Amino acid sequence: MPQAKVLLTDYAWPDVQIERQVLEQARLELVVAPAQDEDTLARLAEDVAGILTCWAPVTARVIEAARACRIIARLGIGLDNIDLEAAARRGMVVTNVPDYCVDEVAEHTLALLLGLLRGVPHFHAAAKAGSYERECPWPLRRVRGLSLGVVGLGQIGTRVAQLAAGLGMTVLGTSRSRKSLPEVVTWCPLDELLARADVVSLHVPLTDQTRELLDRRRLFSMKRGSYLINTARGQLVDHQALSDALRQGHLAGAALDVQEVEPPRLEEPPYCLPQVIVTPHVAFASDQSVSQLRRRACEEVVRVLSGQAPRHPVLP
Repeated sequence: MPQAKVLLTDYAWPDVQIERQVLEQARLELVVAPAQDEDTLARLAEDVAGILTCWAPVTARVIEAARACRIIARLGIGLDNIDLEAAARRGMVVTNVPDYCVDEVAEHTLALLLGLLRGVPHFHAAAKAGSYERECPWPLRRVRGLSLGVVGLGQIGTRVAQLAAGLGMTVLGTSRSRKSLPEVVTWCPLDELLARADVVSLHVPLTDQTRELLDRRRLFSMKRGSYLINTARGQLVDHQALSDALRQGHLAGAALDVQEVEPPRLEEPPYCLPQVIVTPHVAFASDQSVSQLRRRACEEVVRVLSGQAPRHPVLP
C-alpha cells in the first residue's frame, strides 16, 4: 500500500510515466489534478504529503489547505507560480531544478537571434506560401560585429554570452552581482546596456523587482533599430509599450518565447506584427532536458519524504 500521496498540479508533456515510476518505487501515490483552478488544487492538496508543480499557481490558499504537505517541488527553475511566503509560514521545503535546460534555452535564444537578424522565419513562411522574394519587413543584419546585451548573467545568460561571442558579437552584460563575470562579457548598468546594445536578451527571474523591468521608458531608451529577445518570463516586458515601440519603428523586431498570458491572443499586437517571432514557451524543451527535469524533481520529493535533505532547496 502507498505510504502517502503526492499531487501533480499540471504538466507540459504527453504522459506522467516517469513521475509515477519514481514515486511508486518509493511507495508514494501520484495524484494528477484534472484541472488547475484554485478550488480543485486546494481540495486535492488536503491529504497530500508533497506537491509537484509545473506552471499552475500554488497559491496561499492551496498551501494552507495542504496541512500534511512537507515539500513543494517545482518542475523547472523559476518560482513565481509558488507563494513562497505562505510556504515559509508553513515550514515547507521548496525545491527547484536550477541547472536544467541551460543549453536548451541558450540555444533557443541564439536561434531566435539568428532568425531575427537573418530573417529566416519570414523567408521560410513566404516561400511556403509561394513567394520567392527577397524583401523582409525588418532590416537584415550581419551578426559578426553587432553587440548583444545580456540582462541576467546566471547559468543561461552566461551560456548565451559565450555562444554569441563565438559568433563574433560584442557582449555587454548586467546582473545584480558582478562576481564571476564571464571573460567574454563587458559589464555595464542596465540603462547603459539598453542604450548601446543592438540586440537585448532577457535572462532574469520574475520577481516584484523585475516585473515589467522593460517598461515604456526603458523600451524607448533602447538603441533605435535594435531587437529584443525574451526567453525568460513574459511579465518582464510591458507588451503594450513593446507593440508601440515596434509599430513606431523604434525597435526593429522582437522574438518572444514567453508571454504575459499563455497562450496569448496571437491575432493582437505585438504577436501579429510581421517583425515579431513567436514560439510557444518551448525554449526549455529537448528529449534529454525534459526527462531529466521530471525525474530530478520527483527524486527531491522522495528525498524529503524519506527524511533526507533535498539537493536544491529554495526554502528553508
